[in-house]
Amino acid sequence: MKKWFKATGIALVIGALAACGAGNTSGTSETESDVRIGYFPNLDHAAAIVGKEKGYFEDELGERGAEYTHFPNGNDFIEALETGNLDIGYVGPGPAINYFLTGGDIVVLGAAANGATLIVARDGSGIETLEDFGGKSFCTPGNGCTHNVQLEMMLKEIGLESNRVGGTVEHQSRIAPANMVAMFEQGQIDAAAAPEPWGTYLVEELNAHVVAEWDNVFLGETLPSVVVVTSKRFLEENPEAVDAVLRGHQKAVEFTQENTEETLTTINDHLFDLTQNRLPETVLEKAWNRMAVTTETHADALQAWADASYELKFMDKEPNLDGFVDTSRLDAILNE
Repeated sequence: MKKWFKATGIALVIGALAACGAGNTSGTSETESDVRIGYFPNLDHAAAIVGKEKGYFEDELGERGAEYTHFPNGNDFIEALETGNLDIGYVGPGPAINYFLTGGDIVVLGAAANGATLIVARDGSGIETLEDFGGKSFCTPGNGCTHNVQLEMMLKEIGLESNRVGGTVEHQSRIAPANMVAMFEQGQIDAAAAPEPWGTYLVEELNAHVVAEWDNVFLGETLPSVVVVTSKRFLEENPEAVDAVLRGHQKAVEFTQENTEETLTTINDHLFDLTQNRLPETVLEKAWNRMAVTTETHADALQAWADASYELKFMDKEPNLDGFVDTSRLDAILNE
């Protein structure tokens, strides 16, 4: 197990850090007129991976074509969007919200997946329920990231807080999900708010205990784990290209919903092309059941997550997401 994990630790984890990590980017280039699409090679970016591998985006874009770049984290994705090196793509809600609240040019066109956060505790940690977190430690991929806010909000509701705000629960941030495995193995951390498939990997391979299933996590069933975004400038200047990508997105989502086995094979093959390693099939299958690929966008859940982030003092100002979400173009396509 350690050999598999060590080999994929950096390369495979890039997708798992969609909401809050750090790393490098890579991609391929076609022509200058291509629409530049960004994504993360991870489980809840299934629509992006399927759309790419099945050719749905190219089919809809026609002669214009597509260029793909996979990112290791939301910060790099947002930087590429801000600097004009990316046109449209898939990213976690946290980086998108934070960028919007600082005045960034970004708009959410629709959702790509919900769920995919699992709260797990190390075997022997003494944690069975959330009430056991007092005096214990937990880790997340980033400080104030999607998963961090979800867990800390659940703890706050039962009267517990992290040491970040003077509480008794120790929080270690910026722990790459791949490194969570090593920390669990070595007894260096008690629990984790882990993105999939790493939460399931900890359960299946290291006998971790599930403290909260994905659908019992704060906003677990409604908060998008992945959203499709672009800049308002690109949307205004290239409405037909945006619609083409959204049609490809629709086809990809429908394919994943109707063809689970082939979808998982496509994702694992894509990861193999990048890392020369595959996820264990059991982990992949069980992690798949802890998320939902969907175009259904819950703007109220995005606002609720931002409000929670503010309540937990990750934000200095009360968040207002007016203008952040505009699903009108995707809705029109879905209703065609």
